Amino acid sequence: MKLETAGQTDVGRKRSHNEDNFYLMHEQSLFLVADGMGGHAAGEVASKLAIDTVVQFFKDTAEDEEVTWPYKMDKGVSYEENRLATGVKLSNLRIHETGVNNPDKKGMGTTLVGTHFIGNVAILAHVGDSRIYRLRDNKLKQLTEDHSLLNDYIKMKELTEEDIKNFPHKNVIVRALGMKETVQVDVITDHSQLGDMYMLCSDGLSGMIEDPQIEELMVHNRDNVKRCCSRLIDLANKNGGIDNITVVVVKVITK
Repeated sequence: MKLETAGQTDVGRKRSHNEDNFYLMHEQSLFLVADGMGGHAAGEVASKLAIDTVVQFFKDTAEDEEVTWPYKMDKGVSYEENRLATGVKLSNLRIHETGVNNPDKKGMGTTLVGTHFIGNVAILAHVGDSRIYRLRDNKLKQLTEDHSLLNDYIKMKELTEEDIKNFPHKNVIVRALGMKETVQVDVITDHSQLGDMYMLCSDGLSGMIEDPQIEELMVHNRDNVKRCCSRLIDLANKNGGIDNITVVVVKVITK
């Protein structure tokens, strides 16, 4: 399957530095977005460490499938699903250890979303409130579920649109890499179709643009993934740009 990809990150209009990171690993059809958190630029360290660890694990396992894995495989899912989940779990451990051993980085963490394409299957992994969307037949669908306090409240009890809009702790996430020594990684699979567009983003994008706006913009820019990324970031900044903004777009162009 041939993919057309682009990625872009922007500091936004309110922050002094960028704690987001992304990576396009074309040789493995692996695409990642991480949104770091922590004082003294520790969030930037966490997000970079997360991505570097997953990328290195994919390089190591591509070169030698017999390499020793740090975690046992889940026999209920495929090798590639295990591979992606294990890379994310390993990155969590690296971040946690770095925070424990360096007082100036104590408590640092990051979200992470990743998409790994094998044949016509997209394997998605995520921890935190960064998101993966899919545009198919001009309809946008959020494929990941936010690991956030707001989403927990939405699932536990009915909230009105006004309640959601005025929720006081929108930025509180309940799961992230680095918070604990181990982490639960959500992994799902999606069967891709020709023309599908997958969009990975930090909450600096999804928090600034409503889903119908994202859908409209992606539809209008579906023929140019690089322009699609730029227009999404421009709109997030136009709407306030209160956080770092990162977006990766992957389009399935041939089977």
